[in-house]
Amino acid sequence: MNSLEDIELAMGALSPADRATLMHDLPALLPEWEGELAWNRILRDPTPSAALSAFVDAVDAEYRRDPEAFPEMKGSDFERHS
Repeated sequence: MNSLEDIELAMGALSPADRATLMHDLPALLPEWEGELAWNRILRDPTPSAALSAFVDAVDAEYRRDPEAFPEMKGSDFERHS
């Protein structure tokens, strides 16, 4: 068995109410994944999004006008600050 199968079996052993609670609480339990999951939903959504497209086009145009306004990111930019 692999870890995913173990997790699926453990979740399947929960009562429906406990599974619902777990599903509801997962974003709070794994906050670092919540943003990634949200972006994946956005990126894979086949529905046209005029507002998102316009925003990306505007940022792209600004980058072409002034690339220096977009400094390169460093790993430390992603560290949590308390």
